[in-house]
Amino acid sequence: MLAPSSPLPTVDTGLSWSNSFAALGPAFHTCLPPRPLPAPCHVASSPAVAQQLGLPAAWLQSDEALRLFSGNALPLGGEPLASVYSGHQFGVWAGQLGDGRALLLGEVQTAHGPQEIQLKGSGLTPYSRMGDGRAVLRSSIREFLCSEAMHALGIPTTRALYLCGSPEPVQRETVETAAVVTRVAPSFIRFGHFEHFAARGQFDELRQLADYVIARFYPECADGADCGGHAGNRYAALLQAVSERSAALVAQWQAVGFCHGVLNTDNMSILGLTIDYGPFQFLDHFDPGHICNHSDRQGRYAYEQQPGVVLWNLYRLGQALQPLIGDPAIAMGALESYRTPYPQHFMQRMRAKLGLGAAHAGDSAVIDGILHLLADHAVDYPIFWRRLSHAVADANFEPVRDLFADRARLDRWLLLFKEHAALAGKAPDADLMLKNNPAIVLRNHLAEQAIRAAQQGDFSELHTLQHLLQRPCEEHPGHEARTGFPPDWAAHLSISCSS
Repeated sequence: MLAPSSPLPTVDTGLSWSNSFAALGPAFHTCLPPRPLPAPCHVASSPAVAQQLGLPAAWLQSDEALRLFSGNALPLGGEPLASVYSGHQFGVWAGQLGDGRALLLGEVQTAHGPQEIQLKGSGLTPYSRMGDGRAVLRSSIREFLCSEAMHALGIPTTRALYLCGSPEPVQRETVETAAVVTRVAPSFIRFGHFEHFAARGQFDELRQLADYVIARFYPECADGADCGGHAGNRYAALLQAVSERSAALVAQWQAVGFCHGVLNTDNMSILGLTIDYGPFQFLDHFDPGHICNHSDRQGRYAYEQQPGVVLWNLYRLGQALQPLIGDPAIAMGALESYRTPYPQHFMQRMRAKLGLGAAHAGDSAVIDGILHLLADHAVDYPIFWRRLSHAVADANFEPVRDLFADRARLDRWLLLFKEHAALAGKAPDADLMLKNNPAIVLRNHLAEQAIRAAQQGDFSELHTLQHLLQRPCEEHPGHEARTGFPPDWAAHLSISCSS
């Protein structure tokens, strides 16, 4: 059954709802209500996202909010729908996919522009394929926490407004309980939306979708000239703009040590947002070949592969837009806006982590040198950068040296680092380093501890983590267990695509 047999009640949120995506027409979606979550309970919510939407934070604690965000009611003026898309999964064309467990409730106008509000885990849709349309508490906690943690780190991302749970059993590797997370973003359109219509030869719909995205999110690309210099070719300009945003995004991932885990084309945002938090992980020890998704047996989405995979996905987007762009050479030229900016963005991020200012000759030797050292010694990535920041601030490098078995090799790099900064004419900026090297990130073991407690009905650890992750670059006295080294058992955690 795809929908409840009786109409759902409505909730007046006080917001003005619309749905511009629905106006694209039935080729793009199926309208249907959510499937109510039985016996829902409030697990967590984000006052910051509520404020962005114009919702009172206190309202999130109300019964009305629980009914709405558990799928037991609809927003007054909303028009819920599931969108259709296709995509490549693990490098293989998977055909039609779509919102198999998500429903777009609609969009609301905010001071930051229109924001779409989507339920994830809200039941079966025509695109559920063999799935059950549900999400489980485990993965929903991870998505809720990581969405807000990434935002606090300054990394473009979808946001998480609300998380509710239910005793409803859901079968994954074991029997778990259901949950619904409410996600917020300007748009949830993916590369796969374009692939869907291109693969079917539905070029009118493909053009309609591209024009919609340009008008709403890339108006500078409307005539092509102001967006990459593609005069008269708005679709090449769009491809270039998306490539540029994607380059900046993946550079931020690499710098902070974030592994997405499942970078399929249907998990790539057309807006350059981090989307679809599944088997993600922040690195513990630095291992360029680290695979965070145990379903990724070939290592396609390993940490060091992410920049190349994102470019591969952009080529698939370019292929989908080819019927609109025309000349293949123009499309290839637009994709160069990833190849060139990515290393520039990455170097900029790494210079900030080292407290360095403008680019100087020799930056690469310093950055490559420390990354090789971290990999060879399997050094904890977040702790190294935070200790280095304090070492520069306090002129005491012993805590950094304690991380390395080969101290002499580290000392040679430290000398190179100091000499390079001196040649650049300025000592490393400790304040810049402390702002770019977080004291806390959402490591797997921290999420796991919150999940295990939540599965027993205790949400206090989740709320503590949420509070700490909102201020990732501040010190957190009394929380050394959360900002220190991971416990030994964390190395055995295994995260899969199942959710």
